[in-house]
Order: sequence, then structure tokens, then C-alpha cells
Amino acid sequence: MSAWDGPARRSVVRISAPGGGYERSGTGFWGSGFFIAPGWVLTCAHVVGNGGGGVLGGSTAIDITDADERTVQGRVALVLPGPADPDAPPRRWPLPDLALVEVADADGADCLWLSDRSTIVPAPVSLHGWSLETGELALRFGVGIAAGGDGTEGNAMLLRGEIPVAGCSGGPVVDTARGAVIGMSKGRGKDTAGLAVPITALRRIADDAPGRSLLHSVVRAHDRHHLRRYRTLGMRSWTGLQQDHRPHAADSFTPVLRAHLFARLAELPPPGTPAEVMALVDRAKRRVIQGPYQPGVEHDPRSWREGVGLLYDVRAGDDADGRDPGRGPGRDLELEAVLLYTALVVAELGRPGRPGPAVDGQLLRDVGTWLENHAEPLTDVIRWEIDDILHGGAPDGPVPFRRPRPDTVDLDKRPSRPVAPAATPARARADVIVEVDDVLYGTRYPWRVKLLLEDDLVTPLKFDEEGVPRALLREALREPIAEALSLGDVGEHLAALHVVLPRELFDEPLDTWQLTPPGRAASGIDPHTMPLGQRRVVVVRDRRRRDFPAIPEWRRRWKAAAAGPLTAVSLRKEVPEPGHDSPRRETGHATYRRLSFVADTAVPVYCGEAAAGAGAAAMEAALAAGHAVAIWRRCAPDHRDCADFHDQVSRLVSEAGTAEGLPHRIRELRIACGDPDEIDPGARWAQSIALLLDSPDHPPLPDTPLYAPGTWPGVS
Repeated sequence: MSAWDGPARRSVVRISAPGGGYERSGTGFWGSGFFIAPGWVLTCAHVVGNGGGGVLGGSTAIDITDADERTVQGRVALVLPGPADPDAPPRRWPLPDLALVEVADADGADCLWLSDRSTIVPAPVSLHGWSLETGELALRFGVGIAAGGDGTEGNAMLLRGEIPVAGCSGGPVVDTARGAVIGMSKGRGKDTAGLAVPITALRRIADDAPGRSLLHSVVRAHDRHHLRRYRTLGMRSWTGLQQDHRPHAADSFTPVLRAHLFARLAELPPPGTPAEVMALVDRAKRRVIQGPYQPGVEHDPRSWREGVGLLYDVRAGDDADGRDPGRGPGRDLELEAVLLYTALVVAELGRPGRPGPAVDGQLLRDVGTWLENHAEPLTDVIRWEIDDILHGGAPDGPVPFRRPRPDTVDLDKRPSRPVAPAATPARARADVIVEVDDVLYGTRYPWRVKLLLEDDLVTPLKFDEEGVPRALLREALREPIAEALSLGDVGEHLAALHVVLPRELFDEPLDTWQLTPPGRAASGIDPHTMPLGQRRVVVVRDRRRRDFPAIPEWRRRWKAAAAGPLTAVSLRKEVPEPGHDSPRRETGHATYRRLSFVADTAVPVYCGEAAAGAGAAAMEAALAAGHAVAIWRRCAPDHRDCADFHDQVSRLVSEAGTAEGLPHRIRELRIACGDPDEIDPGARWAQSIALLLDSPDHPPLPDTPLYAPGTWPGVS
């Protein structure tokens, strides 16, 4: 038995067919679940899947019975993933295998505390649920270890130990060291092995617009509930038990302080993307650590509270002396990081011109006042910085200064303060890099998706080293690209997509790819489903040249293109042959010679394909000559408007001025050409336009590899 057994028993329910909740014999019993907020029960999709289409669609009510044998009705509000045929649900429900059930007349239910941090494994756990295994329908309890699967990849959590028996599916997995639900029992394996769904799978609910609103409502109700319970029950509440279970220093980020903060954050509008949370987490960590910071693992937070969970255990010391990891030696940076992060959230939501609905200024002032009242234990520098962030250095900032009356003494007057650090430039948190390697196994292209963060730090996200055939690249990369973009987009600042390709894939229509899941039609002008090239910057980069140190010509031409002004030059030139009326094609060597001596600011332009035929030979020569920027048309050479194309591109590069100015103008052209009903006549020349924008320095190329004397890759 653990300190959490009693509260867990009060929150765990059994789920039954209509009318089955009153049957102690277990007739109609399907499985377990638990209250996560007043009126909301979380369980496994395969548990409620026993009811078929009526239950899964929410039209048929089910029975929810608590430990005191009170039975109320519930209706399924959401199932993930939804079955192809609700009346014939799958025998083995795929992950995340979760369902939310809305329960009537359950406002007085006790709710479990959902972990606000990504799952930490290994962790000691207790498991709770109902079972008929012994012939009697009763609550069961078991202990074990969550040994693997932290949920960052959407995988199942592995369990070892006294795994509860059949019927406990949908019951909570409680981290007994921290007093938080970190998962939900899914099934039993062999012997003492089991599987659980990490609680982080709840994030998947927010993958579409209705789900985002539902998740925010449930999390808001959860956090309000726990503050209300603490105020009513004190140390007998879940928050009080957490406070008592792991004593904290008075000036640290205690469970009580956390309950107050989360209830306030719950009143604020949710973040638009995970990157909005991660950008502020990164900034807070970088500030309190006072050095370069790169997250070792990328997270996918969907709420402001999860950002707080990513700031735990930011310590100025270590735990080598064996002390509790929650009480590391030296200065405690956790409270500094959390309050600094919260101030950044308030400032971001109060920023003029921020996309989305206006935020209630009174809510922001309330959170700001609470912050100022709890920032007193912090060092002067951090406390002053929080004040600067909240007020924006001016009395009319997001949280107005509280000035004393004229007849009072200002007890909060501070000495002269250092200038606040400059604000982070407005930009996406990260750009996305998609790397596709040369064919490795037969016809399969290995791939990787990475984030390009500030200071050229690169974080890997997804990969497939075995690869897929070219025809399947789009589908294989759809979800990884969508996830990466959500971790890069911040507000109105969208991540650019850099696709590093083998040269035979240069004509792949990347800008037309859509992130719409299979079976879901793109509707109208939807920013979530429109072609990538119309929504954001999409550029091509060369895969082959990244295997070697950058040649001087490449660095020189990139530097010149970045400074401008740009001019256009033909990628391939037809050469009149003396004595004949018809031209002959320029050889690759002649192209290399010509493009080697054009201005460093020249942009090679071609009105045709660059991945095959004469265009490919000319592109190879241009890359060998160091060109970092090129424009072409990835379409068959059966058009007759090449003269117009070259004239228009010449004007385009001149107006863009620099390499940085080109991508957004290309995007404008893709939008103009993307109307399915009527292409803009003035942009018809730009159909299928492609852009190579290939910096040798961002991100930096790998260090020069070492080779045995007299050898070089590809040379025998």
C-alpha cells in the first residue's frame, strides 16, 4: 500500500454496459477508468469499444460506478484513434487507445493529479482498477516499475511487477515517488509484464481544432479542481499529500505553489502551437543556466502547465552526495525558471498584434500580481527581470505598475536596476530540415527530420535509416514534418522547410505536398491542409555537397548572394555552332567554365527540369562552380514560354535583391499559381517554380572526415 492508494480508490471507476453498473455479478462489466476532472473520466478506447457504434458515437449512455457503488451515466465524447467501422471495433486497439467520457451528476468526484511533466522512467508505480479475476467484482491494486517508454515517441509504456489482472485496463498508473498519474493500463503481457498508455498521449487530442478546445476545457477543470480541493481539504487533498510526501524548502517551487499557479494558467488562452511553449521554456532555461542551452529531447507540450513541467530539476548543484534529487545542493534555480517562464507567458499573451482572440487584460494583471508577490525569494537580478518582462519597461506594459498613494511610503522602491536583456528577435522557434539520402537498399531512400534551432543547434526528431521508395516518401514524411513544424511555428512566425535532397530528386514537387491525413479531404483555404509551398517557405538544398568540407567558391558565392544585389544568368546556354543554322547543346564542362566566371551574385536560371537530362548536367556544373542559389522549373520541357520565364525571373531576382529576399517572393508566386479555379495570368510563368537556397554555414557542415593517406571517398 502507498500513500496514494486511498485517493486513487476514490477516483477509479468501473465502466459497464447500460444497466450493468448495478450488477455486482459483473454482468456487462467492460473495464476501468478514472476521474481526471469534474465530469470527465479517462479510459481506454478498447474498453468503451465493447459498446459498438452507439456508445462510440455518444448516442448510447454507459454506466460509470465508483467505489461507493454510486452509478451514473456517461457518454463517450472522444475516442483515439477512431475505428474504421465503429460497429466492428478492432480486436487490438492501436495507440494511443484512449477515450474521454463525459459523466453527468459527478461534480463531487475526487480527481487524480495528472503529471505535468513528460514521463520519467524508470519510476516506481502503483496500478489500480476493477477486476473479476477472482470471481468477485472488486478494486485491485498492484505495484511495479515503469521500465521504459516515456511517451516522447508516442509509444507504449512498459510495466514490470505485480501487474493487475484483466479488467484493470483503463485504470491509472501512479508514479509513487512524485504522486502523479503518468499513464493508463492498457493490457497484460507475459508473466509480470504489462503495457500502459503514457499520459502524454492526451496531447494527441489537440491534433485538430475541436480536440484542442476539448483538451483545454478538461485541463482547465482539472487544475481548478485541485486548487479548490486544497483550499477545502488542506493536507488531506492530493496537493497536500504531495507536499507532505516530499518535503520542500520554503523558498522552492512547492506542490502548493504549483496548484495556485496552474489554476491561474488554466484561465489563460492555450498556446497556439507546441513551439510557443518550447520557445519560452528555452528562453527561461537559457537565462537561469546563464549559458548555451539545447534541449536533449524535443517535447510536444500543448498547454502552458506542461512548460512548467519541463523546468523541473534545473539545479545549480548536483546530487552526487545522494541527497533527494528534489533538494539538490546550492542555489535552487527551479523557482527562478518557473516564475521567469510564467512572466514570459503573460508578456507573450499581452503582446500587441499577437494572432488570435484578444486576451482579457484583467486575467494577465491577476497572474502578474501573483507573480510579483511570489518573486520575493528570488535573486535581485531575476526579480528585476521578471518586473521588466511584465511591465515592458514602461508604466503601460501588460501589467501596469502598482504605484503607492501620495501619502504613503513606497516600501517596494528598488535601487537603480541594470538594463533588461534585449528581447528575443521575433522569429520562428526553429526551422525544419528534412534530409533524404541517396538510395541505400534497392530503391529505398533513408530520411531524417530535424529542427534547426537558434544558434544553429540541430535537434533530431524522426528518422528511417532503412528508408522508403520514392513513391512513398510523401506519405512517410507527412506526420514527421507536421510534428516538426508544430515545434517550430510561434504565433505569426512560421518555420521554413529546408529539404536536403539527392540531385535526382530535385524535381520532386515538395511545395505541393499537403499534410492532410489519408481519408481526410482538404477543405477550402485551410492553413493546416493547404500545400506547403503556399503556407510557408520551402527550399531545396543539395545532399551530395554536405559529405565534404565546403569549397571556397561555395562560401564566397553564398556570402555575396546574402549581401546582393542579385542578377540572373542562364543555367544552360545553347551554343551556336559555326557553319550550321541550328544550335548545339552546351557541354557540362563548358557550363562549368562559364558559370565559374560569372559574378558571385549571379543566380543560375533554367526553364526546365534540373534532376534529369541536360538540366541535371548543367545543375551539376553550377554546384561544382559553387553556386548556392538557383531557380528552375520542375516540369517537362514541352512549354514554349522560356523567354518569358527568363525575363520574369531576371526581374524577380533583381527586385528581391538578396538571397534572403527570394523565398517569400517565390511563396507569393506559388500562391498566385495555386488557385484551382483561375491561375493568375501574371504568374502563369511561375508554375512549378523551384528554389535552391543552400547555405554552407547554417547549419554548419560536419567537420572534415579523416581518410587514410592517398584515399578519398568514391576514388579507388
